[in-house]
Amino acid sequence: MALQFDLRRAVENDQLILHYQPKVDLTSHCVSGVEALVRWQHPEHGLIYPDAFITLAEKNGLMKQLTLKVLKMALRQCDLWYQQNLNLNMAVNISAINLQDPIFPDRVAELLGKFSVPACYIELEITETAIMTDPLRAIENIKKLNGMGLQVSIDDFGTGYSSMAYLKELLVAKIKIDKSFVMEMDSNQSDDIIVRSTIDLGHNLGLKVVAEGVESQKSWDRLKELGCDSAQGYFMSQPITADQFMEWIKES
Repeated sequence: MALQFDLRRAVENDQLILHYQPKVDLTSHCVSGVEALVRWQHPEHGLIYPDAFITLAEKNGLMKQLTLKVLKMALRQCDLWYQQNLNLNMAVNISAINLQDPIFPDRVAELLGKFSVPACYIELEITETAIMTDPLRAIENIKKLNGMGLQVSIDDFGTGYSSMAYLKELLVAKIKIDKSFVMEMDSNQSDDIIVRSTIDLGHNLGLKVVAEGVESQKSWDRLKELGCDSAQGYFMSQPITADQFMEWIKES
């Protein structure tokens, strides 16, 4: 209960911070973008990870406000990098609550208008579950977001229940293979088959495929062999602050 009260103040009083995890192209080995991951810098409890507060935000009507706050922070950082000629895609997660909100695209458009970075550098990651809550509403909002020039990708692909009929209607640019399959693909043949099949499915639909949870050279090599487009995970870098990211990009 105390965290619920504190969370509202955190959103209003700039206690949220972003860490960034690089996405690396498997062919060129160049950084193609980052995923913005929110953290809560609590004055008493220290750094709190999203698993501990996102559900609270959803239950207490804070998710819309929190998402827009995170998106604004991500846009500001992406804009700073853009002005430094560091042109990277910035991915931000949105929830089912956002995707089903009829005015969410309008709010996104308002935020985009405050920064100089082109909309094509911004990517919104949504889960299959978020889409299937109300597929028709989701498709309508995704089309509006696409119309602004934003990219949309399906996060944690393979763990939800998306219909192939809806998948082909969605104007998504990428699918992200869930880390639960990628992390075990070295030792589990079934996971390897799932990863390979997902890559083939994505490419046959004209989509880019990103693998999450890459934690070893062996996984990297296997994904490259399978033709996956890009990867993110601790093998390359854990989520880090913007300053740490700039150091990492110089040294890596």
